[in-house]
Amino acid sequence: MAAHRLALVIESPSKGDEFLLLKQPRPPKFHDEEYDSFVDSDLWDLPSAQLNLLPPDSDPPLVVQVAPSHAEFEDIDLRKFDIRSALNEVFGQTGYGAVEGGGWKFLKYVKEAAFGPDLPVNTVFIAGKLSPTFVKLDHSYRWMSIQSCVNWIQELKPCGDRVGPLVVLGLINESSFSTKWKVPPAINHQEYPPGVIIIPMRSRTLKPFNTTNLVVFAPENVPNNSEENNFVASGDALIVDPGCLSEFHVELEKVVNALPRRLVVFVTHHHHDHVDGLSVIQKCNPDAILLAHEKTMHRISRDDWSLGYTSVTGDEDIVIGGHRLRVIYAPGHTDGHMALLHANSHSLVVGDHCLGKGSAVLDARAGGNMSEYFQTTYNFLELSPHALIPMHGRVNVWPKQMLCGYLKNRRSREANILKAIEGGAKTLFDIVEYVYSDVHRGAWIAASANVRLHVDHLAQQHKLPKDFSLETFNSSLVTFVDNVGKL
Repeated sequence: MAAHRLALVIESPSKGDEFLLLKQPRPPKFHDEEYDSFVDSDLWDLPSAQLNLLPPDSDPPLVVQVAPSHAEFEDIDLRKFDIRSALNEVFGQTGYGAVEGGGWKFLKYVKEAAFGPDLPVNTVFIAGKLSPTFVKLDHSYRWMSIQSCVNWIQELKPCGDRVGPLVVLGLINESSFSTKWKVPPAINHQEYPPGVIIIPMRSRTLKPFNTTNLVVFAPENVPNNSEENNFVASGDALIVDPGCLSEFHVELEKVVNALPRRLVVFVTHHHHDHVDGLSVIQKCNPDAILLAHEKTMHRISRDDWSLGYTSVTGDEDIVIGGHRLRVIYAPGHTDGHMALLHANSHSLVVGDHCLGKGSAVLDARAGGNMSEYFQTTYNFLELSPHALIPMHGRVNVWPKQMLCGYLKNRRSREANILKAIEGGAKTLFDIVEYVYSDVHRGAWIAASANVRLHVDHLAQQHKLPKDFSLETFNSSLVTFVDNVGKL
């Protein structure tokens, strides 16, 4: 099962190698001065719309030309889809209403990898030209060629305009700019941002997700123009968080064996769904260099990794095929949690600090800390990344919006916790029952971990009422699960 999207490659009527890009609409504002002060740079992408099935008794489907060479056309029957309505929606967004003609040709069908928790969104790319009278563009539109998009990506500037995923997945990944390393056949993956390969693999993670993203950097070797050699590790490929289930170790082994031997492995933190595949790498390539925070490494079993490792604390550089990645200390989820900033795409691999959907549970048993979580979120905002790459779920192309949403959500939750305490809640169960009254009880145990850390954070800020006893609260932790079970 999958949802579908239609992406249009509208070719220039005057320049055959150019196509139309639209400035993408931004997410809604928060209407809060602090959060709205963090603004993501403009994102340019192909025009697109949701593609639905044709309703019964509808008009005959719009005909799309298909070349015999398109093998992937066998994976989708366009006659079953309401392409006309999707086209009209796109052109309605541009202010031109319904548009006939265009001589639409099938270009490509891209299946999204199963990132979860929602259905994958597969994209149908079609191409066509419009009459010159149609082309009345303002600052929200621009004509670009594949080469100009590639130049844009290569000349990337922090806070500069960005190229969206549809351009990359539909056009650029077929060009010579795409990474030279090819993922082994039958392994679902995505290459976006450019040069970043993401492979969701089944893992023993928490619901609603069931996969952990294996992130792979394997660029074509390019000269390292910097005369400085102050990097903590270098290689021809980098793997981040190999955490798949044992049933998928064969797939991971195929990935590792297909990569160059000069391999660097980076672990964001110690949780099983991020390290369960380390033993595969150790077996396939015992010369691989493992990078991890010292606190993380102390929690990783020798059954997973028994060889040496290089400790990182933040601000170190890693060089992979001429690409540079900066190690970022990112405590909050755990006390040894790390992130990676990929300089070439200015994208941030955030570990479990962020999720593709929802928010992460902080691990109090491994030094999770709400105050540090807030500070790490602000540190990420200062980096102004062009994309956030979580280890669970899709890439987020509005990073500042997402990070501010996390701050807003955490503060709102903390305010409700304080309200519960001021209303007489004394125990962990009292607080969770009040704050999460609208949430299924099955999620209360996981949520309780964050509540504990929010109470600690309130105590650090001296916001707790004088009659609230931390001793009573802490003693209630051991009975919380039993109390939930009695409901």
